[in-house]
Amino acid sequence: MKPHYAMMAGYNAWCNERIYDGAAHLSDADYRADRGAFFKSVHGTLNHLLATDRIWLKRFSGQGEAPNRLDAILFEDFSALREARQREDARIVAYVDGLCDADLAGRIRYRTITNPVEVEQPLAPALAHFFNHQTHHRGQVHGLLTGFGLEAPSLDLILFQRQTGMGLA
Repeated sequence: MKPHYAMMAGYNAWCNERIYDGAAHLSDADYRADRGAFFKSVHGTLNHLLATDRIWLKRFSGQGEAPNRLDAILFEDFSALREARQREDARIVAYVDGLCDADLAGRIRYRTITNPVEVEQPLAPALAHFFNHQTHHRGQVHGLLTGFGLEAPSLDLILFQRQTGMGLA
């Protein structure tokens, strides 16, 4: 099970780098434009992804800072947001690298944010949600980029696997 999550952590970092490369071609006005996405803009959606990754890593590991809002704007500046994203992706990879099978079979407890309740659940399905959530919102950013007329990068998992060899053995 761990090799799967290690692949997903690597895939997540790879996708984020590619989506930020695409977003870097937007004007500031387009980057911040409300385009009707759930978190309105590319800026809002990229901030949401960083915020929720921090929330989940805090739940998983008990470490790091985590905002108390899903729509938190952690960074107004694109470059600062990108640097924070790269650091967070390194934290995700390191966290997953440090897991063992017993950890993956374990359970976590946390309090939800939107409608606060205490939740206890197995770690492995929570990790599956974590990576799926990132894919979901990156897909929204991808759609926003193409809506601006940009050629958005391929984020296909199989392309990542072919480029890195992860998941092909």
